[in-house]
Formats: sequence, C-alpha cells, structure tokens
Amino acid sequence: MKVFSVVGITQSGKTTVIEKVLEGLRKRRYSAGSVKEIHFEDFAIDETGTNTYRHYQAGAQLVTARGYQETDILFKERLEIKEILRFYDHDYVALEGVEDYIVPKIITAHSTEEIDAKLDETVFLISGQIASQLEEYQGIPVLNALEESEEIVDLIENKVFQLLPNLAEECCGECGYNCRELTGKILRGELKRSACPIGQQNAVQLTINGQQIEMVPFVQDILKNSVQAVVQELDGFQENARIEVIIRDND
Repeated sequence: MKVFSVVGITQSGKTTVIEKVLEGLRKRRYSAGSVKEIHFEDFAIDETGTNTYRHYQAGAQLVTARGYQETDILFKERLEIKEILRFYDHDYVALEGVEDYIVPKIITAHSTEEIDAKLDETVFLISGQIASQLEEYQGIPVLNALEESEEIVDLIENKVFQLLPNLAEECCGECGYNCRELTGKILRGELKRSACPIGQQNAVQLTINGQQIEMVPFVQDILKNSVQAVVQELDGFQENARIEVIIRDND
C-alpha cells in the first residue's frame, strides 16, 4: 500500500488536491482510499442521546451503525494513523491534514511563508493557491491541481512508495536512518524502498487475524530463538526446517 499526505492551512487547497488525485488514480484503475483529519476539537459523528451513543453508555466497546446507504463503525477513541491504515487494503491511500505520520507529503499553501512552515525532507510536491504564482520552490515542483492534475498523478506514481514502518528511531535504525530521513532519501532518488528491511520477505513473520505485524530484526531474533528452543526438543525437529505456529483462542 502506498500512502501520501496533503498538508496545509485551512482553505489552501488540500481537499481540491485530494479530490483531483483520487479521480486521477481511479481513472488509471488503481484502488484508492482516504483519511481526513478533522481539526475541530468538539467534532463527533455520534451525538449524545442517539441510539448508538446509548449502546456505548451501556458498555459496548465497538458500535456499528448500518443504514441503507452506508455502514459506519464507531470507535470512541482517537486511533493512531497506523491503526487506521490496517482497515485499508488499497493501492493508494491519501491522508488529508495528517502531519504526525511519516509519508511522502504534498504542501498546499497561499504563500512561501506557509510553505516554509511545513517544509521538510518528506515533501515532494507543492500545490494549492500558491500554484498560480510559482512553478517550483527550492527545487520542488509546484503544480496546479485544477489545471495539471494529470501531472500530479504522474508524480505520485513516480515518487510515492510502499509504506515504511514508522518505527521509533530507538527501536530500529537497521537501515542507518530514521524513517523520516529514509523517506527523504527515497524521494530524492538516493536510496530505494528496499533499503528498509522491515516488511520485506523476512525469515520470521508474525500475523494476527491475517494482519502481518512488522518487527525489527532484534524482535524477530527473540521470537525465532524462543520458538526454536522449544521445538528442537520435540520429535520431528529438523535443522533449517520451516516452522509454523498457529495460536487460536477457543474460549
């Protein structure tokens, strides 16, 4: 799955960019999803007094509302982006207004001052209102979403790569960089996505309910050594054999 974010202040053109990009990706037969960050502190779809609200009050930990036109799954908590993305299985996912997750980014802005406030190594494109004034800024292309949407989709196809694990620097660093630094190097063509060992075809893989869990090599070694220490005492154990363990909660 390839994920990118469009960031910028209110009315700078974020939603227009997202809209045009999603249209373009679907025309090219990609599957696409989106996540919209809401910056209103009191925002909530589920209001006090509704039937679903009463379900929560009665103790339900997860509530689903099914209507004739849509199905809404309601979590009474703020989920991390990594948790949200586990619900997606699309070629591309566009994040609008999400700045706390390391993915390639598009800045939308009215002025260069607004660009500078959000500019870092993860930015590969600038758009929004500023596109009527500039063609590039500090070596980064500036494109108009209304007039150059095809060029924007071309750039996304060329630049956006499979999602990095977004692990804390102290937990990994196997590639020699943190995820933000590696993202910048991939976008500049200095390294490839394969420079990150996480999520590749590792010798040790863990899945929970079909969802592959990303593990740094240190954790993989712990899991591998623990399982092998037990299994090697059993009849039928062979060196370098493929070992599979499935644990089900049958309670």
